[in-house]
Amino acid sequence: MGWRGQYVALTTILRYEVRRILRIWSQTLVPPIITISLYFLIFGGFIGERIGQMDGRPYLEFIGPGLIILSIINNSYINVSSSFFSFKLQRSIEEMLVSPAHPLSILAGFVLGGVFRGCLVGLLAAMIVFFFARPTVHSIPLTIVVGVMTSLLFSLAGFINGAYARNFDDVSLVPTFVLMPLIYLGGVFYSIEVLPAFWLKVSLLNPILYLVNALRYGILGTADVPPTYAIGMTALLIIITTAFSLYLLRATGPLRQ
Repeated sequence: MGWRGQYVALTTILRYEVRRILRIWSQTLVPPIITISLYFLIFGGFIGERIGQMDGRPYLEFIGPGLIILSIINNSYINVSSSFFSFKLQRSIEEMLVSPAHPLSILAGFVLGGVFRGCLVGLLAAMIVFFFARPTVHSIPLTIVVGVMTSLLFSLAGFINGAYARNFDDVSLVPTFVLMPLIYLGGVFYSIEVLPAFWLKVSLLNPILYLVNALRYGILGTADVPPTYAIGMTALLIIITTAFSLYLLRATGPLRQ
C-alpha cells in the first residue's frame, strides 16, 4: 500500500474517532466542563478566599493552568484506551492488523483522535478558566505546545493501556489509581515551594508536575520549575511511548484477548 493508501487508513480511523466524540458529546465534553466549574467554585471560590495568594498570584488564577492540564490528561488518556479496547473486544483490530495498513497509520489514527478530544476539552476548560479568573496569557505559543504535547503523550499512554487491558476494569484502573494521584500531587492546587524539603524532592520525580508548571508559565509567566525541562522530558517520553506502541502493534501478542 502506497502513501495515499496509508493516508486513507489514517484518516478513516481519525474520522471515526472524531465523529464518535462529537456524537456522544454529552458524555465526552459536558462532564469535564462541569467538573472544572465545580473545582473553580469549591477550590477557587470558597477555599481560595481563605488562602489568598499562591506564588504571588490570586489563588483562582494559580489553579487554572493545572485544571486545564488535568482535563487534557484525563480525556486524552481515556479516549484512546477505551476506544482501542473496544476495537479489541469486537475483534475489529484483527482486521486492521491483517490489512495493508502500516502500524504507524493505525496508531496515528487512534492517537490523533485522543489529541482531538484532549485539546478540545482543554480549550473548553481554558474558556472556563478565563471566565472565572481572567488571567493575561504570558506566551500563547508555549501554551499551545505544552497542551498539544501533553495530549499526545497521554493518548499514547492510553493506547498502551488499551493494548494490555483484558476488560473494562483494566481500562479504568490506571486513571483511577495512577493518573489521579499523580495529578493531585503534581502542583495543581499548590506550589511545591510550600512543601517540606523531603516532599519537595519527591514531587520533583512526578512528571505531571513539570507539565503543570510549563502550562502555568505559558499562561501566568511563573513556575516552580523551568518549562524547558517539561518540553524536553515530554518529547523524550513521546518518542519512547511511540516506539513501544508500534512494537505492540507489530508483536500483536498483547492485542489478543
